[in-house]
Amino acid sequence: MARWVSRPWATPSRLATKRELLGAGVTIAEHFVADDAALADVVRDALTASIYSLDTEFHRERTYFPRLALVQLQWGNNNVLIDPLAVDPRGLGDLLRGPGLALLHASQQDLEVMRYAVGEVPSRMFDTQLAAGFIGYSTPSLAALVQSQLKVMLSKGDRMTDWMRRPLTTSQCEYARSDVAYLEQLYERIGARLNELGRSDWVAQACEELRLRPWGESNPDEAWLRIKDARALKGVSRGVAQALAAWRERRAMATNVPLRRVMSDMALVGIAQAAPVSTEELSHARGVDERYLNGSIAREVLAAVRDGRERVVEIEANTHDPLEKRLRPAVTLVTAWIGELARTHEIDPTLVATNRDIVALLAGGESRLAQGWRRDLVGRDIEKLLAGETGLSFDGDGRLRLIPAKEPNSQ
Repeated sequence: MARWVSRPWATPSRLATKRELLGAGVTIAEHFVADDAALADVVRDALTASIYSLDTEFHRERTYFPRLALVQLQWGNNNVLIDPLAVDPRGLGDLLRGPGLALLHASQQDLEVMRYAVGEVPSRMFDTQLAAGFIGYSTPSLAALVQSQLKVMLSKGDRMTDWMRRPLTTSQCEYARSDVAYLEQLYERIGARLNELGRSDWVAQACEELRLRPWGESNPDEAWLRIKDARALKGVSRGVAQALAAWRERRAMATNVPLRRVMSDMALVGIAQAAPVSTEELSHARGVDERYLNGSIAREVLAAVRDGRERVVEIEANTHDPLEKRLRPAVTLVTAWIGELARTHEIDPTLVATNRDIVALLAGGESRLAQGWRRDLVGRDIEKLLAGETGLSFDGDGRLRLIPAKEPNSQ
């Protein structure tokens, strides 16, 4: 048994527990890490494994940045809960940088949290939800995938629990452990099917694309574009909306509170429409209450309004719009064909292409459809369509299919 197992960092009532992993015939040793020395031992031991499973629990309801509340790891017969409220989560950096393959499920938010809390993401990863999309599933939950593939029912009773509370309850710990308990079995099952279909390389590309997806703090000057009603504003109001949204974003980041706690969207748009020059005028803007009318907040809001009044803000025109209008029937037809082809190949259509991908390819711009596995699946055929070498037709069952293009003078 690894040296760290005997350290006194487990749950207060026991050093470690053992549990039979349903359907696997494997006994799992369960541990709880609450000091940095134990975390260092865990990382050293986990680094010897070629594969490890990883998940996180976090909260961001009361903060701007996600707050890591729990890290779950499993490798071999070890299932470990790590308390980031008691240890420095950056201690996981060596494991994430290491050569092992990290198994995750629906990893996008986990990657964001790990980048923020640890400063690293796994050097290699396999996302079971993403991979499942290549064998006939459509963004399945972990519980649904485990039940379908392994015939095991997972409890989801603590999904929305308060993970910042200490001590964690037994049911919370059981739920958290289950999030990593079956990922290796899923990896083996899904991986075998991917090998049969010749899609292992496709999934590896898709996982790497997700792993390397840009992440960082939002550009404050673009924050106004995420506000639904702000895009419809014109002239001075648009400039004020941009300046106010930038101020709100910076203040939320500086104080680590949600945007809505700084200023609601309704108040922001209301102030932008009124463009007040005094506290009196500010008080009459829609959505404004007392908290915006006193002290430094009122001064900062009015300063942002003054800044916004001087701005000329244009929404960048979509260079693909003329093409999209002219070829809208073609875009619709190609979209339908891609969806049908994806379903025929039992691939989640949402993984293959967005409308932006299709329009970009038709416009001759950069498109994911011209690269990697998407080009293998549909990109080359679309290029033949654009070159006039093939066409789309309906078969006798009303399904779209590619056919060779006829020469103009052919009979």
